[in-house]
Amino acid sequence: MNMKRSEFVLGALSVAFVGCTKDGIGEEAKNTKEKVEMKKPLVVYFSATGTTKGKAEILAKVLGADLKEIVPAERYTAADLDWHDKKSRSSVEMADKASRPAIAGTVANMSDYDTVFVGFPIWWYVAPTIVNTFLEAHDLAGKRIVPFFTSGGSGAGRTLDYLKPSAPKATFVPPKNLTHADESAIRTWVQGLE
Repeated sequence: MNMKRSEFVLGALSVAFVGCTKDGIGEEAKNTKEKVEMKKPLVVYFSATGTTKGKAEILAKVLGADLKEIVPAERYTAADLDWHDKKSRSSVEMADKASRPAIAGTVANMSDYDTVFVGFPIWWYVAPTIVNTFLEAHDLAGKRIVPFFTSGGSGAGRTLDYLKPSAPKATFVPPKNLTHADESAIRTWVQGLE
C-alpha cells in the first residue's frame, strides 16, 4: 500500500470513530437522547380542569408516546365539578360506583400498545368513574396499565380496588402522584418502571 493510500484509509477510519464510545454510541447521541425507551406506550388521560392534561403531555414527551384524551360525551361544567354540592354531576357519579359516564370515543388501535399510562384527577379518594368507562370500552388483556394522578391533597386511596375489575386481564402497577412532578421527576419515575 503506498503512503497516500494508507493516509487516506487512516483518515477515513479516524472520521468514522470520532465521538464513539466503547458501546459504539457517540457521546453527543447519548447526551441528546430525550425520550425514555418503552415498547409501544400510550398515554391516555381524563382532565376536568387541565391539571392532569399538563402532566400527561410531559409524560408523553418523555416517553415519545402517543397521547389521547378521555373525552366525556358531555363535558363537565364548573357546577358539575362542585364537590361541595351533593347534587352536582360529579358528586352523584362518584356516590354510585357503578356509574359509567359516557365517553365521546375510543382508541381504535389499542392493540398497537402494550403499556397504557392512564391519568386522572383524584375524586373522593379514587379515580373518576369515567376512567372505568374508558377501561371497559377497550380490550386490555395482557397489557400493563400504569395509573398516574393529580390531586389537591389526597392520595390514591382505593383507586386500584376500583380500577382493576374494569380491566381484569391487565396488569396494574401502583398509581403515581404527579401533582408536583416536573419533567425530570417524571423521567426518573418512568425509568424506574422498566
